[in-house]
Amino acid sequence: MSHSARLAQLGITLPTVAQPVAAYVPAVRVGNQVWTSGQLPFIDGQLPATGKVGAEISVEQAEGYARQCALNALAAVDALVGIDKVTRVLKIVGFVASAEGFSQQPAVVNGASHLMGEIFAEAGQHARSAVGVAELPLNSPVEVEIIVEIAD
Repeated sequence: MSHSARLAQLGITLPTVAQPVAAYVPAVRVGNQVWTSGQLPFIDGQLPATGKVGAEISVEQAEGYARQCALNALAAVDALVGIDKVTRVLKIVGFVASAEGFSQQPAVVNGASHLMGEIFAEAGQHARSAVGVAELPLNSPVEVEIIVEIAD
């Protein structure tokens, strides 16, 4: 089954590629890989929430925002090369704007990781980093970037 067919089966529609908020492009191809820029959880061009996880934002909310970030990253991949060219998800890096003392970053970034498993099955298993940070652009609670391998 193609990845686009799997998305349809799951009832997932990739969003429009989020407009960059600074001087960068959403994704670049290097050989047989696509690297995305960090994606915020934009929905229709707006952040659904702002603030720090562990204060204004719950772990469960942040996990959903990480999933949205990953959808936005996949949209960038799709726009550049087509989602059906993805052969493997190589790495996810998730940044979590964390309240002081918050240490559940891995649970938040699971939102992105679980999405990759749903869509790509075994090829969605990846290396990952989940990093707590003091601030993110636009006061976003989460930012996610991905690296995927593609077929020529």
